[in-house]
Amino acid sequence: MSIQVAPSILSGDFAQLGAEAKRAEEAGADALHIDIMDGHFVPNLTLGPRAVAAIKRSTKLFLDVHLMIYNPFEYIERFVEAGANRITFHFEATEDVEDTLNFIRRCNIKAGLAFRPETSESLMVKYLDKCDLILVMTVNPGFGGQEFMPEMLQKVSFLRQLCDQLQVRQGGVTGDSKIPCFDIQVDGGINLETGKSCVEAGANVLVSGNFLYKTSSMRDGIIALKKGSLST
Repeated sequence: MSIQVAPSILSGDFAQLGAEAKRAEEAGADALHIDIMDGHFVPNLTLGPRAVAAIKRSTKLFLDVHLMIYNPFEYIERFVEAGANRITFHFEATEDVEDTLNFIRRCNIKAGLAFRPETSESLMVKYLDKCDLILVMTVNPGFGGQEFMPEMLQKVSFLRQLCDQLQVRQGGVTGDSKIPCFDIQVDGGINLETGKSCVEAGANVLVSGNFLYKTSSMRDGIIALKKGSLST
């Protein structure tokens, strides 16, 4: 299973977003994770579509936009126009989960669905064939620098087992067991130790903020995260 690493620019220097995006690109990141917070769904405010557009002008990286906002459907077009390559929104933030997933895909980008730590994994099942990615939050969303919640590993394992059993891929069924049916992303407190645990549980996309942006060599950090998974 190929492991992808996406630095979270939330942990970078907000005064130099373009430079921080370029730093991730030059370090060999697979994507750039951009957290969008509205001060309501989570008690913090971060970036908006104009900031995403500015980041887009600074990098060729895949932009992985994570919406931690209520009523995400209303903002999809703005973030698509800003340059998002994938938009992930929270199950808990809207009653229009299926419509929002479908609309994102109709915009010709990838669709992801995120779940807070307290949300039961049983609620994920009906959406697996409608997503390109499931995001399991391994901290409470809203702030960087929190400690990893190891109890979330069982949710990752649950999803990977379903993926292997059902082989659901982008709304269809495939018999190719070598292809992940949907990406399983983890976000929150990811470092060498926790990243390895997540990969062992079945995750294949690691979002890392402080570990990568506070290190002297992001490239070495990305390589180390990927190497740490090689024994799995």
